[in-house]
Amino acid sequence: MTTETVTLEKIVALCKRRGFVFQSAEIYSGLNGVYDFGPLGTLLRNNIKALWLKHMTQWPEEVIQMDGSILGSGQVWKASGHLENFSDPMVDCTNCKKRYRADDMDLERPCPSCGIKSWTDVRQFQLMFETNLGAMADSASKAYLRPETAQAIFINFKNVFSSCRVKIPFGIAQIGKAFRNEITPKQFLFRLREFEQMEMEFFCKGETARHFFDMWIERRRVFYQDLGIDLNKLRVRPHAADELSHYSRGTVDYEYNFPFGWKELEGVANRGDFDLTQHSTHSGKELAVFDEETKASYVPHVVECSLGVDRLFLTLLFDAYHEDEVEGEVRTVLRLSPKVAPIKAAVLPLVKKLNEPAEKLYQALKAAGISTQFDESGSIGKRYRRQDEIGTPVCLTIDFVTLEDNCVTARNRDTLVQERIAIDRVVDYVLAMQR
Repeated sequence: MTTETVTLEKIVALCKRRGFVFQSAEIYSGLNGVYDFGPLGTLLRNNIKALWLKHMTQWPEEVIQMDGSILGSGQVWKASGHLENFSDPMVDCTNCKKRYRADDMDLERPCPSCGIKSWTDVRQFQLMFETNLGAMADSASKAYLRPETAQAIFINFKNVFSSCRVKIPFGIAQIGKAFRNEITPKQFLFRLREFEQMEMEFFCKGETARHFFDMWIERRRVFYQDLGIDLNKLRVRPHAADELSHYSRGTVDYEYNFPFGWKELEGVANRGDFDLTQHSTHSGKELAVFDEETKASYVPHVVECSLGVDRLFLTLLFDAYHEDEVEGEVRTVLRLSPKVAPIKAAVLPLVKKLNEPAEKLYQALKAAGISTQFDESGSIGKRYRRQDEIGTPVCLTIDFVTLEDNCVTARNRDTLVQERIAIDRVVDYVLAMQR
């Protein structure tokens, strides 16, 4: 029997209980919209990023990497349009002083906190975190924590293009922290003030931009399929004309059907030549490239793929979370793809007397670069349940027969099927699950 009653509350509890995610500064009452990732969460995030980078770089077109700075000057964000356009509508309740995003509220109704209808006028709230460089706090020292990673790619486009001797079309991929001073962070990891982005900017000629835009939309679907996400819970939604960003010539969102509704997971956008043109105009530096065929210079167009590590992390937990009944008990299991599961295998000695051969197998798996847990505490059934709950694809049990036949019992997380595997085949067996 299977019950799929996943809720945000269950995911939050699981993350805390099993060491995936902790509230930042929890011992000091926490920091709203900021989270720390525990050992399992860190492993899962690293696997997500590695698989994203693998997908970005596996295609015939060249995609190279860079790592830009987190601090950016006001000139960068003025040229990009963020100083003028990167804001959300905000409204306050004058009675209880609660603050809300105006586009999340029905201002014809009373405040949901105090029940009084007494709203301020709607005003725009700048989402970028502002700081000052050096000892003098004045307009000349003003800087910002980046709200996205893309601008570092655009302002370094010519540096990368000339130093790496790449040819159009090509992409630049980047994974890094970004910061947005959200009015109301909400839904756990879905909307944060500090988060991590995986972005790729693909530079091409203007006449080919639509082709590459469509191509990257399909490539992103392949990525989600490879992650094992239920494609029935995923959809592609084109942006209507009135919701396009100021730079966009076409945008689609990959949306996932969360328990709180269809929400954006990733954006794929045809940004045109807006970004390089803007930075060229504001900096006075030439960012066009020379075409050897036409003997003329042109400003490349950009197709962008932008995805949040944290939001995908949350999506994978929702998608993998299941409850079923095993031997009369409800079992919680994360059916994560072995490609991203934080722990790939668990080694379980049936009794402590078998710890020595179990330890040898555990060390062999670690030496092969396989993330493995050694679990000797409690009944074998309880240990299986612990590993199911963190998404471990296979448990390897060492029993007394192992001393005779040199085999272990491999128990599959999803099917519960058990089979005997020769110890000298175990490493290859576990690695094969991840392909």
